[in-house]
Amino acid sequence: MTIIESIRIALRSLSANKLRSALTMLGIIIGVAAVISLMGIGRGAQQAIDRQINSMGTNLIFVSPGSINQGGVRSGQGTAQTLTYDDAVALATSGLSAVAAVAPEVRTFGQAVYMGNNVNTQIVGVTPEYETVRNYRVQSGEFISAGNVTARSTVAVVGANIVTTLFNGEDPIGQTIRINNVGFKVIGVLEAKGGGGFGNQDDQILVPLTTVNTRLQRGNFRGSNLVSQISVQATDASQMDLAIQQISEVLRERHKIRFEDDFTVRSQQDLLETATQVTGILTLFLGGVAGISLLVGGIGIMNIMLVSVTERTREIGIRKAIGATRGNILAQFLTEAMVLSVFGGFIGVGLGAVMARVISAAPLGGTLVLNSVVGLDSVLLATIFATAVGLFFGIYPAYRAASLNPIDALRYE
Repeated sequence: MTIIESIRIALRSLSANKLRSALTMLGIIIGVAAVISLMGIGRGAQQAIDRQINSMGTNLIFVSPGSINQGGVRSGQGTAQTLTYDDAVALATSGLSAVAAVAPEVRTFGQAVYMGNNVNTQIVGVTPEYETVRNYRVQSGEFISAGNVTARSTVAVVGANIVTTLFNGEDPIGQTIRINNVGFKVIGVLEAKGGGGFGNQDDQILVPLTTVNTRLQRGNFRGSNLVSQISVQATDASQMDLAIQQISEVLRERHKIRFEDDFTVRSQQDLLETATQVTGILTLFLGGVAGISLLVGGIGIMNIMLVSVTERTREIGIRKAIGATRGNILAQFLTEAMVLSVFGGFIGVGLGAVMARVISAAPLGGTLVLNSVVGLDSVLLATIFATAVGLFFGIYPAYRAASLNPIDALRYE
C-alpha cells in the first residue's frame, strides 16, 4: 500500500465522522495556535525592549552610584550617592582616548503646573552633551545650552507627553510653567521617543543640571554636587571595554578606592544581553505552557483512535482476511492519526498568527508598540511537534489494531 493510498483511505475514514474528527483536531489546533501566538508575542516584546534600549543612544556606558556584588545585588554602600558633577567633569577633561562625550544627569520628581493643568513627572537635570549622548532631538525651540548650565537658568525642555497634558494644543515655547513652585521658561520641545519597561522618555522635563541642584533639590558629596548617573559615549563599539577600563581607573583614583568600587559601570550591551536573556526565558516559558495544550490534544487523538479501532474491528478482520498485512494495518491507523495532527497543526499555525496580530493591535497604554514576530522557526517547531504528538499518541491504537486476530475480528459484532 502506497503512502498516497494510505492518506486517501485515512481521509475517507475520517470524513465518515466529520464532527468527531473536527473535535479531535481542536485540541491540536488550540495547542499550536497558543504556541505560535505566545512565542510571537514574546519575541515582539523582546524587540520592543531592544528598540527602547537602542533609542537611548549608541555606544553608551552608564556609570551609577554604588557597587554590585557577585550575586547581582547592590551592596549596602550602594544606597549612598557617590557620584558627583566633578567626577563627570574629570571624565570629560582627562583626555581618555576611548571616551567621546560625557553627560551627567540628576533625576528627581516634581509637579509641573500650567494654567490649571498639572502633572507629576520626572525632572532631569542635564548638560548640553545630554542631547547627543542620549540621542535626543528637539522638535521645536532649542536644547539646554552651556550658558544655561553656567547661569543656573530656570529654563526647561519638555517631553511630547508633557506638552499634550499641560498645554492642550497651545504652543509651549516661551510659556512659563511652575515646577515645585519655581517658575521655568519653556525653551524647547523634544521629539517623541516612546517608552515602556524602562520608563517613558516622553514623560519628563529637562532642565539645567546646576538649576536642579540649587533650586529643586540639594545634596553634595566631597564638596561637589551629586549626580544620579553619568552617561558616557565611547568613540566606537570596539572601544567599549577600553572605555570602561579608563572610566574605572579615573574614578578609583578620584575616590581613593583600594578595595571595592563605590560605583558601577555597565555598558548598553550589558542591558541588551540582560533584557534578551529575560525575554528569551519568558518566551520559552510561554511556549512550554502552550505546549501542554498540544499534549492534551495528543491524548484526545489517542482516545478517538482507540474508539475507532473498536468500531472498526470487523473491518480490520476483513482486511486481514483478504491479504492486508500487520504492517498495512499499522500504517493505516498511524496515517489517520498523523492526518489529524498535521491538518490541525496547519490550521493552528494560521489561527496563531491571526491571534498574535490581534493581540499586537490591542492598546497597551502609553506609546509602547509591541509587534508580534511569528518566525519560520516557530512555525516549524509547532508543526513538527504537532506531527510528533500525532505519531506518538497514534502508535498504541495502531499497534492494537494491527495485533487483532483476524478470526476474532470477523466474529466481532
